[in-house]
Amino acid sequence: MGVYEELVERGLIAQVTDEQEIKTLVNNGKAVFYIGFDPTADSLHVGHFMALCLMKRLQMAGNKPIALIGGGTGMIGDPSGRTDMRQMLTKDTIEHNCNCFKEQMSKFIDFSDDKALMVNNADWLLDLNYVELLREVGGCFSVNNMLRAECYKQRMEKGLSFLEFNYMIMQAYDFYALYQRYGCNMQFGGDDQWSNMLAGTELIRRKLQKDAYAMTINLLLNSEGKKMGKTQKGAVWLSAQKTSPFDFYQYWRNVDDADVIKCMKMLTFLPLDKIKEYEKLSGSELNSAKEVLAYELTKMIHGEEEAINAQSAARALFSNGSNTDNMPTTQISEEDLTDGEISVLDLMIKCSLIPSKGEGKRLITQGGVSVDDKKVTEIFAKISKSAFEKGYVIIKKGKKVYHKAIIK
Repeated sequence: MGVYEELVERGLIAQVTDEQEIKTLVNNGKAVFYIGFDPTADSLHVGHFMALCLMKRLQMAGNKPIALIGGGTGMIGDPSGRTDMRQMLTKDTIEHNCNCFKEQMSKFIDFSDDKALMVNNADWLLDLNYVELLREVGGCFSVNNMLRAECYKQRMEKGLSFLEFNYMIMQAYDFYALYQRYGCNMQFGGDDQWSNMLAGTELIRRKLQKDAYAMTINLLLNSEGKKMGKTQKGAVWLSAQKTSPFDFYQYWRNVDDADVIKCMKMLTFLPLDKIKEYEKLSGSELNSAKEVLAYELTKMIHGEEEAINAQSAARALFSNGSNTDNMPTTQISEEDLTDGEISVLDLMIKCSLIPSKGEGKRLITQGGVSVDDKKVTEIFAKISKSAFEKGYVIIKKGKKVYHKAIIK
């Protein structure tokens, strides 16, 4: 089975411009492809995970990845998938975020001996002269076609700024520049980028009379059709400082039964034959598959030692709730207490266990909250400072979520 056929088997490929040509190039290690990453934060997150895995799979098959950091496009902001305008970032913030991305990507991609490239589109976009750009590529874009693109449609009701309208042109120019500078013949990306990617292939065809190709991968959605990688605390980050290895492990350990096999196929490097064995499991048996999924992904991001620690801590914790060493922890101060007490609801909010007191009241009413193994029955229950004398209190939400709170 070639790498292209494996991508199909794993459910990764969404749309392609020329399947036969892409299959031939990819299977023969002749693709020089790029995936773009806009530096909107100082860490990559689960939404980037699949793109990184795809780059690794294709590099292992002899193809050459180009990781394009959007230092230039990041100053505009991609309207795709947005109903509002992205926050404008400063140059210093973008540069800092780019540096963070480079460190994280190196865990997936081998940049040694020219096996892969990491480039920043600020190198060519920020030096463009506006009038020269209009004369060079402006005539290659139809405004009517651009407005029909899915990435713009959802912004039209609230208003699409001229700033964002130019994003498609900038992304197309990236492909055009990469083709000329590095022989980049393919662009890969999320399925929500299809219109932007087609603009790039068309610009290359019209300006250079050359063929270039685009392939989108399916977005990582759960069984309800929502993007995966979000929790009550926010995004699931690849940075250990933003999402601990334990919390990262737990996110994947707790995926819905309907999503575990799909995640195994799309994100892990486990052989498909092995995954088919897990596919036969059902009910509580799927817990073993979830442990494998969580372990494999945590090992990829944080290393084998952290994956072993997270798995051991989770098993010990959920067997008796007594292992607190690797438990997620929140530190509060005495200033958070009122008359030597803090309400259970306030403490849960400080620990990011609930988004609101209304949600906390519902959980308590349903019997889903315990403090130090004692079920909380009163929605206005309080915890006294004396409860922290052993050094901490343990809050349990539902059957699986444990959290340690300490006072300093």
